[in-house]
Amino acid sequence: MEMMLATFSALFSVVNPFGAMPVFLTLTQDDTPSNRNQQALRACIYMALILAVFFLAGQYVLNFFGIRLHDIRIAGGLMIMKAGFELLSSKAHRGKKVSKGVMKESMQKEDISFAPLAMPMLSGPGAIAVSISLYSDALQVTDLGLVVTAIVALAVVAYLILIFSHQLLQFMGKAGLSALSRIMGFIVLSIGVNFIVTGIQGLFFV
Repeated sequence: MEMMLATFSALFSVVNPFGAMPVFLTLTQDDTPSNRNQQALRACIYMALILAVFFLAGQYVLNFFGIRLHDIRIAGGLMIMKAGFELLSSKAHRGKKVSKGVMKESMQKEDISFAPLAMPMLSGPGAIAVSISLYSDALQVTDLGLVVTAIVALAVVAYLILIFSHQLLQFMGKAGLSALSRIMGFIVLSIGVNFIVTGIQGLFFV
């Protein structure tokens, strides 16, 4: 249970489905509620698959390219810290950043569940780095199952947040989203620092 909670909290802070709500509503504003829910469901399924695959196979990919786990932890920590600083900024309540070109292209697509919703908005580089870093040779089969279960639970929660995003935005307002983004930003920033410190310790003190 502790492993599941630790995995869920670490990934939830980086995935931050609350930050995806404004963009999701913008891209699906002309869709029916049924289509909007289907887009959210597919996006969360894709997100769970992406994170689970990188968790289970990411170490082998790193070995293929000769990259050590400590290297990816430091690089991922820097990316996560950058995301944390962005969440702490005054413009964080506007949601996750998506380029104008991507937004224009996505508005013309019928299916935005995989790109840009699942990737890179929900399962972006920071979330993928966290997933890879969660893997360890010391993990038992049961532990691997618990981490994957936590990823599935995260997908379920993200799905609920997205399908109720309109109501949540009305209830929380810009001030509430801004405060929530700052809290999430502080947690994400702390996770990034932890990744960097752990990576440095692994490189020089182990």
